[in-house]
Amino acid sequence: MEYLTVDGEQRSLSEKLLILSDAAKYDVACTSSGVERRGNGRDMGNCVAAGICHSFSGDGRCISLLKILMTNECVYDCKYCRNRCSSNIPRATFAPEEICTLTMEFYRRNYIEGLFLSSGILRNPDYTMELLFRTLWLLRNRYCFNGYIHVKAIPGADPELIGKTGYLADRMSVNLELPTAEGLRTLAPNKHRKNILAPMRQIQNGIQANRNDLVLYRSAPRFVSGGQSTQMIVGATPESDWQIMNVAESLYRKFELKRVFYSAFVNVTGDSALPALPGGPPLLREHRLYQADWLLRFYGFQASELLDEKHPFFNVLLDPKEDWAVRNLGQFPVEINRAPLEQLLRVPGIGVNSARRIIAARKSAALAFGDLKKIGVVLKRALYFITCGGRMLYPVKLEEDYIVRNLTDRRDRVRFGSDGMTYRQMSLFDDGVFTRPVRPVEQVQDAVGQL
Repeated sequence: MEYLTVDGEQRSLSEKLLILSDAAKYDVACTSSGVERRGNGRDMGNCVAAGICHSFSGDGRCISLLKILMTNECVYDCKYCRNRCSSNIPRATFAPEEICTLTMEFYRRNYIEGLFLSSGILRNPDYTMELLFRTLWLLRNRYCFNGYIHVKAIPGADPELIGKTGYLADRMSVNLELPTAEGLRTLAPNKHRKNILAPMRQIQNGIQANRNDLVLYRSAPRFVSGGQSTQMIVGATPESDWQIMNVAESLYRKFELKRVFYSAFVNVTGDSALPALPGGPPLLREHRLYQADWLLRFYGFQASELLDEKHPFFNVLLDPKEDWAVRNLGQFPVEINRAPLEQLLRVPGIGVNSARRIIAARKSAALAFGDLKKIGVVLKRALYFITCGGRMLYPVKLEEDYIVRNLTDRRDRVRFGSDGMTYRQMSLFDDGVFTRPVRPVEQVQDAVGQL
């Protein structure tokens, strides 16, 4: 089958898929949905509580999404974006029916469990949002697709269109793009912070109202039941880690976001207004931001505790929790058998699960260091900050230089990648903790050729 693109060139469905899946790889704002919806015996697909993500679940299943753009045509000229209107790249646009066909056929082949759909701005925000809504409406009503759908809300689009789309999607996201309004003015002059925050607020209000409706009427339609997320590009503008974390904390608090994603800047356009990045994309910086974000969401930390104006960037040698601990040695050592959960969570080497196991296990008997290892505590990090029965594992000094020297000693550090963590950028097309291996291009082409 042949389809006419905006520039008049004919492209097959296979060619469109290759162009628009490649164009979507720089958007990392899609992982777990947190949505649970059982098959109803009538429609196709379901959502499991573990959510849809580009990873391997606890039972070894590879969970995956079809991640594509509706179009890589765009009327905007953001300096960092490969799909900007001034870029000389192959262009393509899916019809809503084509996306439905791809989603259903890939689902039937067990390639995917859901859809992540974003888009460039074709003609104007309203026209683009209408196409996205039409696609989701067809999937839910004509094709009876009951699986997971994550869709982008287009800033500047009619709120009514965004609202209608929210009743068809499991998760929505609005990309903040850059941490500050000044950064947007410099690199994305067509985008404005007010236009970006307006749909975020609308989605938040819609989720809250829907939550109340569900209390009164259990059969009420669900509105964005998996919550909303956003993405910030890191390294394209000069904001510090301190500024970025304060923006993220504000988004979590004011807009109740599920996730803020951080994308290390990759200079794909070569625009003179962009930083040169002689060392490549700031992947380690991205990694540190994700670690700090985890501390904000699950460990009870505040951004002001991790960084400040005098200490605006994360330590490249220590993770944010270790860095905080060595700068706050007055709060240590922590007695494992008496410390409350909030205090245990601040000890390097103790995670949320292991902290809860400690609380449960010490009700039966006093814990020793051998017990902690069985529970899952990483003793090579924790030993400087804890006592069991009033004693430390080894006679160590509570001095910042001494502890930092030992934590960063190459002989004691885990080899790069051996614990499953890497500093590569997160995307659908990489393998790793947050991603799954992409199928070979030939296999995708074969699948499309069978449609």
